[in-house]
Amino acid sequence: MKASELREMTQIELNAKLKELKEELFNLRFQHAINQLENPGRIKAVKKDIARVNTVMRGIEISDV
Repeated sequence: MKASELREMTQIELNAKLKELKEELFNLRFQHAINQLENPGRIKAVKKDIARVNTVMRGIEISDV
């Protein structure tokens, strides 16, 4: 997911996306623990997506002040 796509989302959509990504990360970590993870690089990608969402949300928060 690109940051430009995230900037077009509303705050509610960003919160929903963040929740979705955190659930996916939890599931990936669980699969990794029981050795059923097919693509271990996906964990890193999801972490980066979470960071992007948090960065965009913070930028919106700062610009609203």
